[in-house]
Amino acid sequence: MTPRSPVVAAWNHVASVLSVPKPRSATARHDAPTLVLFVRHGTTPTTGAVLPGRAKGLHLAERGIQQAETVAGRIGALNKVSAVYASPLERTRETAAPIAKATGNRVRTDRSLLECDFGDWTGAKLSDLRKRKEWSTVQQAPSRFRFPHGESFSEMQVRITSGVDRLVASHPGQTIVAVSHADPIKAVAAQALGTPLDLFQRIVVSPCSVTAILYGSGAPVVLAVNSTGDDLGSLVPS
Repeated sequence: MTPRSPVVAAWNHVASVLSVPKPRSATARHDAPTLVLFVRHGTTPTTGAVLPGRAKGLHLAERGIQQAETVAGRIGALNKVSAVYASPLERTRETAAPIAKATGNRVRTDRSLLECDFGDWTGAKLSDLRKRKEWSTVQQAPSRFRFPHGESFSEMQVRITSGVDRLVASHPGQTIVAVSHADPIKAVAAQALGTPLDLFQRIVVSPCSVTAILYGSGAPVVLAVNSTGDDLGSLVPS
């Protein structure tokens, strides 16, 4: 019986790899494409009002818990998820927990999935930040901006894309989940789309949305960005 997976549905050579206990060769393992489902954490009490960054102690709001359960059901329906990774912060691990349960996995933390280090801006109200002269640079030319005593957007993009490369190499021919934050997921999507970092703010990544990217031997294939209600099993290359 053919496993129910968006990768298998569209890539016959992946289906042959997944349908047997072991790949035929190390080369087959290396060449098999990996589907990464990037999930933004659920809504928190500060979502849309504060820039929490890497501050500890921020948990999901009741709505965020419901969102996490919903996305877990969507991903669990795929019936073929090999691993669930999450940023070490509480809100991402709490989002990943029901996904791991629905897919028969445990949550593995990975620091490459962390939120951008906003430095001195951590914890600031977005209404106050929008009044700063630097805000236009953050929105229109983010590649030129570094958060005071924090990370630059360029460093963030290199960090998460390098981490994703490592995870993909560890899971050839498989489907994995990476629970992260809005800006890192937007940076990953921009890189996969070939979009300059200075345009990445045009990408929207909502709480508990799924951004699906297929990584193979060629360029990444972006199957979905900010998916919040579609059947994930229908996401295949056209």
